[in-house]
Amino acid sequence: MLGIGVTAQAKPQAAAAPGATAPLATAIFASGCFWCTESDFEKLPGVVKAESGYTSGRVPNPSYEQVSAGGTGHTEAVRLYYDPSKVSYQQLLASFWRNVDPTVKDRQFCDVGDQYRSGIYYLNEGQRQAAQASLATLQKSGRFPQIYTEIVAASAFYVAEEYHQDYAKKNPIRYRYYRTSCGRDARLKQLWG
Repeated sequence: MLGIGVTAQAKPQAAAAPGATAPLATAIFASGCFWCTESDFEKLPGVVKAESGYTSGRVPNPSYEQVSAGGTGHTEAVRLYYDPSKVSYQQLLASFWRNVDPTVKDRQFCDVGDQYRSGIYYLNEGQRQAAQASLATLQKSGRFPQIYTEIVAASAFYVAEEYHQDYAKKNPIRYRYYRTSCGRDARLKQLWG
């Protein structure tokens, strides 16, 4: 197992998650299909909520149909609300890398197009430094000859349609079929062991 150590301290971005009583930190990641990204992150202790949505594009308030057709510049992404006393941004980064194929450009697993590119969208300087440090550690490991994951400042995040939220929980059979037939877990095992 590759341990991705990060020395930069990411200062959490305070936010109020829907239904939360205390301020939480926020993070945004893209690793292909947002159903899978959301499901993977929600398994981490300290992640209170994950919202599927669209970010890093040019079209305001895009629909799923627009994004999935390509041409909006958006990528399917997930916005996390997390408790930094239970899970650090560095731990989120480590989980992100283990659930993405960084060796491909503008695709993840069976989904192809720039709307499925992988990315880390930082919300403050601490997150930027931590993301860059995690990338540098992965590059230094020599594990992959090329890494295509983008690390850019967060822009507007548009929450996806309700039927996409918690898709894995609401539709477990369809979700499992999609995840398996897309080859996500097989490829992650091949990449990360």
